[in-house]
Amino acid sequence: MALTIAGSDSSGGAGIQADLKTFAAHQVYGASVIVALTAQNTMGVTAIHAAPADFVTQQIDAVFSDLDVAAVKIGMLATVDVIRTVAAGLKRHKARNIVLDPVMVAASGSRLLEENAVEAIRTELFPLATLITPNLPEAAALLGTSMAETDDAIDEQAEKLMALGAANVLIKGGHGTGDTSTDLLLLAGGARQRFSAPRYQTRNTHGTGCTLSSAIAAGLAKGLDLPEAVGHAKTYITAAIAAADQVPVGHGHGPVHHFHHWWDRSDGSKP
Repeated sequence: MALTIAGSDSSGGAGIQADLKTFAAHQVYGASVIVALTAQNTMGVTAIHAAPADFVTQQIDAVFSDLDVAAVKIGMLATVDVIRTVAAGLKRHKARNIVLDPVMVAASGSRLLEENAVEAIRTELFPLATLITPNLPEAAALLGTSMAETDDAIDEQAEKLMALGAANVLIKGGHGTGDTSTDLLLLAGGARQRFSAPRYQTRNTHGTGCTLSSAIAAGLAKGLDLPEAVGHAKTYITAAIAAADQVPVGHGHGPVHHFHHWWDRSDGSKP
């Protein structure tokens, strides 16, 4: 089974809801620790209500004391107190296969992380994570620099993130340009692997980062090694983006299609 530690998305496209859908799509049982409630839809985030740190602790302890957690996905944490609380809980329970998605901004452009929380992510969570999965803007924000625009610059930023304590780094190329979207995986020891897929033109990209990172966690929970889990997750998210327009939701950035493999297509045909 896998555990997601993240915020709730009231529109269902990202956060806890996207993670649990992704776990289910990968035939992995999902549990959750909700660290924040958001009032949001496909147009943006209108309010964030962080859970009290002691209640976050109680959720973590409840899950780990009873369930066999094979992998953990961490998403939006919002505040420094919550970040420290989550880090302490993961250490206390000796959590394994931790995938950290350093969520900072929603697809709509709404900020989801306190300005002073970036340092806490680096110092508290990087050393615990098996893998961190920043997109290009998040990698730049974590390093306090401009967004990488070339393969060499992406390689350099991945190395700098690893030097800050991350065991393995996946920089996602979805915010890049061109006909393909390429993600760079930098492994402990220096090995590099790139995962490329066609770039589909759709505005329905809400929850892509959450979905990819939770798909990786699901793969790790099933016993895949890290490159294999990343490769399977890349294939899954690419298909979910390609099918996103089949299930139109809302008036802004709609979600990807988490169950593209099972649902009938819009024309009634089978996948």
